[in-house]
Amino acid sequence: MLTASQLEDLDRLQRDTFSYFWDRANPDNGLVPDSSRDGAAASIAVTGMALACYVVAAEHRWISRRQAVKRILTTLRTFAGPKPRAVSDRGFFHHFLDLETARRAWRSEFSTIDTALLIAGALTAAALFNDEPEIDDLASELYERVEWDYACDGGSTITHGWTPEAGFLRYRWEGYNEGLLLYALAAGSPTHPVQGSSYRAATRSYKWKKIYGIEYLYAGPLFIHQVPHLWIDFRTINDAFMRDMGSDYFVNSQRATEIQQRYAIRNPGRFEGYGEHVWGVTASDGPGPSVKMIRGRRRRFWDYRARGVPWGPDDGTLAPWAVVASLPFQPELVVSTLEEIDRRHPEMRSELGYKCSFNPTHPGDGSQAGWISSGYYGIEQGPVVLAIENFRSELIWRLMRGCPPLVRGLRRIGFTGGWLDEA
Repeated sequence: MLTASQLEDLDRLQRDTFSYFWDRANPDNGLVPDSSRDGAAASIAVTGMALACYVVAAEHRWISRRQAVKRILTTLRTFAGPKPRAVSDRGFFHHFLDLETARRAWRSEFSTIDTALLIAGALTAAALFNDEPEIDDLASELYERVEWDYACDGGSTITHGWTPEAGFLRYRWEGYNEGLLLYALAAGSPTHPVQGSSYRAATRSYKWKKIYGIEYLYAGPLFIHQVPHLWIDFRTINDAFMRDMGSDYFVNSQRATEIQQRYAIRNPGRFEGYGEHVWGVTASDGPGPSVKMIRGRRRRFWDYRARGVPWGPDDGTLAPWAVVASLPFQPELVVSTLEEIDRRHPEMRSELGYKCSFNPTHPGDGSQAGWISSGYYGIEQGPVVLAIENFRSELIWRLMRGCPPLVRGLRRIGFTGGWLDEA
């Protein structure tokens, strides 16, 4: 049970973090930058998270209902409606867009997972503002245009996407990853669904591991265990794989969070600062790329990379946002960890919530804190706002439990039990 002061701190953190989306979005088109770096392009995944965050903000009255509706409509009109500004191919959008023009940036791919995150945000907005016909119409148009079956490129599983120059990317959404949300949306499509067999093919390469005495479905980076849960309430529902294992994805993420803590306590890489209440190894910015001799040991550091436990990669970089995103799974552990991070590294908090990441092992600027990320990534800010909300009120979970396409998709890929049987 959290104390009143701990809950107040979560409220403050959530509202501060939301400021990234409200203040940094382009109000003329709704696009949100991928990061706080100068000249950053917009990310459609971050923009999708922003749509869900506007729902949270409206419920808390950080912004008015009218402000939320206006910003959501501006965003959706960029992608759908009679005069969309963003170019799509078979309903999919480029991963990165120019923040001002909404045109393709950085020769980025038409991305399947990032389009899914955009649509998840649109469906969330439509679920709350169900008395706003244009929001519902635009969200439905956006979703129904996507040809999920085409994205399989003749195979059984969904590809990561394609580019106009080189065609389909070589990678597919197979194994345990954030693509779980993608498959639920793809299977639920009323126009171009993938079959349940596509999802089952993706699960064939799942890896069930026993680590530190805990059995779970393995994925190294912590964000994999978190992102699908931002929208889907996995408590007491499970697919064929989890039924066979006598578990579910919510319990699995509880275990993944505990494994993160046990890894930090063991600290096999002998990194500075790791411990019982300082952990959080995931995809994040980092101090590299570089190699440095530190206390007689050669250390390699990376920049942005999907770090993971227990087999790495790990260079001593920790991400407070990943701790927060585990709040629904292990609230007491998460809050005690945040308190310890705040005590040791108060410089990690700002008017936009937590900075991206820090690395006490790296010498950084020579201060005791070591290296600290200089900015923020939207893809990391979104989980903070949404995970806190699901822990506090279950708002996003409740809305999406009543979202017919998502319910249909979960059933088609084999989920049963709990609230799903009652929906």
